[in-house]
Order: sequence, then structure tokens, then C-alpha cells
Amino acid sequence: MLIRRALLAATMATAFFTGHAAAQNFADVKPSPQQTHWQDLEFGVIVHFGTNTFLDREWGDGTADPKVFNPDHVDPSQWARAAKSAGANYLLLVAKHHDGFALWPTEQSPYSVKNSPWMAGKGNLVEMTEKAVRKEGMDFGIYLSPWDRHEPRYKDSAAYDKFYMAQMDELVQSYGPLVEWWLDGAGSAGHVYDFKKYMEELRTYQSNTMVFADVALFGYGDIRWVGQEDGHIRGENWNVIDRHSELRWRPVEVDTPLHKLQWFWHPDSDKTLKSVDELMDIWENSVGRGGQLMLGLAPNRHGLLPEADVKRLKEFGDALQARYGADKNLARNHAPAEANVGAALDGDRDTFWSAPEGSHNATLEVDFTELVTFDHALTMEWLNDGQCVQKYAIEAWVHDAWSPVAKAEAIGHVKIDHFAPVTASKVRLNVLSSACTARIREFQLFSVDR
Repeated sequence: MLIRRALLAATMATAFFTGHAAAQNFADVKPSPQQTHWQDLEFGVIVHFGTNTFLDREWGDGTADPKVFNPDHVDPSQWARAAKSAGANYLLLVAKHHDGFALWPTEQSPYSVKNSPWMAGKGNLVEMTEKAVRKEGMDFGIYLSPWDRHEPRYKDSAAYDKFYMAQMDELVQSYGPLVEWWLDGAGSAGHVYDFKKYMEELRTYQSNTMVFADVALFGYGDIRWVGQEDGHIRGENWNVIDRHSELRWRPVEVDTPLHKLQWFWHPDSDKTLKSVDELMDIWENSVGRGGQLMLGLAPNRHGLLPEADVKRLKEFGDALQARYGADKNLARNHAPAEANVGAALDGDRDTFWSAPEGSHNATLEVDFTELVTFDHALTMEWLNDGQCVQKYAIEAWVHDAWSPVAKAEAIGHVKIDHFAPVTASKVRLNVLSSACTARIREFQLFSVDR
């Protein structure tokens, strides 16, 4: 993966999903149904496995002999189960990385699994992975690198465009609905791609697929890169961004590997595995800041996730439930409330509290029958009509007065606020400013630092 540079040669065009290029105000730009579905998935994984795995490399140069790819126990079902145990809802497979080696028996090039000793050249890792992922009830997506360091036609942009689209056709027509398609810009500076044609081809067969791309592909992507790979969103996170006076709804995906600085498996992998605390910090600063977390998994030379990785993913999933599970949500134990307020406290993301129509400030108050101590709040904005909240405070009723415990700007899909423990009989979300009518899907409270 290793996103380092934008796909610089892109021609900008009107967004395929939102169609809001002419919108004059950020609050006027709304997501497509496909985008809101994707944002609700919140957490996915991306699997890197190929010739690099067998050569102790992160960056393949396209010269590796296909015969080096010879795992003896490939088990995508293990990958999917481990990802699901961590709380992931979708899985992307790197079907072709920058080295050009294809994990399915492509008809477009001899450089694929069909010329490896694995399964006597009869294997198809894309097919195996897709079936395993769907069996676990997860969504499936594909990464097909535009940069290809092996394919001779890469030097001829027009010839390579035909090659890339032919490989794309094999993938988008054969493996069911794809939740996401990755366009990685690494190594592409100076190369001209016909992205307009690529997207026409993709949309012909996969009209609902979310396309991940750098902001250089602003008119084609549905998702944007966060800008680095440490797993953190910096600052306030707005779903609508402006590129050269073009406004688009472009939610952010935060990609980071399970292992420090390693997307592929390496012999020292046990030493680079991130701790549960590190993963929790990543989750709270990605999903907890309104973004999407894409965690990188790396099978070893057997074709299995190392046992340490499987264990760590399960530990992380358990830790998430121990901290933010439905049974930990203190707001569900609220005193009787009118229906509008109750809609934000019921744990049902299909219901929401609404401020008075046309208002630009409002309060959502939660009363308890006894004192409650909490130190985290999780708020979700209903985004179908746009991201409205521009400034808010979380306030607790202390000493017969409202006292702010947290203040910020954007809420977005999910916003987690952490503050010193406070004990109160009631709490409120105070929407101080909103560009449109504020609507809140969930307002939850947790006691974490006990």
C-alpha cells in the first residue's frame, strides 16, 4: 500500500455520487446513500500477501520469480475470522501490488499465481478470499495497484490503460459486489492514466463501489486519504472538503498496519506488533474522530496470520467491547424521556434526535434517576442531510449549574470526547452552532478511566 504521492496526472471531473460541484456552501453538500453505508461500516482491514512476503520486502521491483510464491497452508477464512474478532466489518485484498504480481490467474499477463507452484498453478486467491469474507458476513473489496513495476506496457500509457482496464474487468465482473476499490498513488508521478475511462469501466459493473483515492483524483474518488499512515486524524474532521473551489463529500479513511511500519509479513514480525493500547489509541483517533479505520494485516509464508496477530486482534476486539460495548453505555439507563430525546439514547442508529427545524442551536438533555460518573462521551451525527454541527459542548449538571466538560467543533459520523471523570445527575449535548438543523443519532456516555 504505502501511499506516498498523489496520482498527479488525473483530470478533474464532476463527482459520480454526490453531484454537488456547484454547491456554494459546505453545509449544502450531502453524502450519497453508498457513502453513508460505507461510513457505517467504520472499521475494515486490508490484506497484503504476495512475492514480497517470501522475499522480506515492503517494495517489490517486479523482478521476483513467480516460483517464490509457494505458501503451504493458505487460509483466508482464518484472516476473515481474525478480522471479525477485532470488530472489522469489511476486508480488502491487495490483488496486485506495485510489483505487478497478480493473486488471481489473470489472462492479461503470465505474471500471476498461475505460474507459481502454489496449488500447481490452479489457485485463485481472490476467489478464495472473497468466499471466506462473505461467509463471515463481511463486505469484500479489492486493491489493484495502478503502478506496475513488472508490466512492459507500463511505459506506454495508452497500452497500459487497456491492460489495467482488462485486469479490472476480470475483477469487477467475477467476485460479486465490491464495497471498495483502492487506487494507490505510490510511484505514479509523471505517468498519465486515463482515470476517466477507468471509472467509467468500474461504474459499469460496480455502480455502488466506493473508490478510495488521493485528493488529486478528487472528481473520481468517494473516499480520501488521511495524509499519513500512523492511524490518526489531525484536528477537526469535516466530511466536505474544498479542492480548487470544488466542494465534495469525501469522508476520510485512515490506513495503518497492525505492525509498526510493516504492511507485509517479515521474519521479525513478533517484534513489531502493535499493543492493544496502541490499537485503542488508533481507533479512538480514527473512528472516534469521524473517520474510517483501515488496519493492515499480513499473512506469513504459510499463508496464515501469525498466532500472535490473531491473538492481538481478538484482544483488541474484546477491549473495544469492554470500553464501548452497548452494555457499557451509561446513557441507556436514563430517566424516562420524551420520544425525540429517547431516539438518541436507544442504541438504534436508524433513529435520531432532531433540533427544532431551522434552528442553529439547541440542547439534548439526559436525566438520570441517580448520580452517574462518566469520562467519555460518544456522539453520532445523522449525516444524510449533511454535516451540520459547527460547535458544541458537553455539559454536566454540577452544583446546581451547567458546567462544560468538553468543547469542540465537528461531530460528524462519530466523535469521542475524553475528559476528567465527572459525577452528575444529568448531562446535555449543547449544540452551540449549526449550519443546518442538527440531528443526533446517538449520544452515549462511558466510564473508562476507572
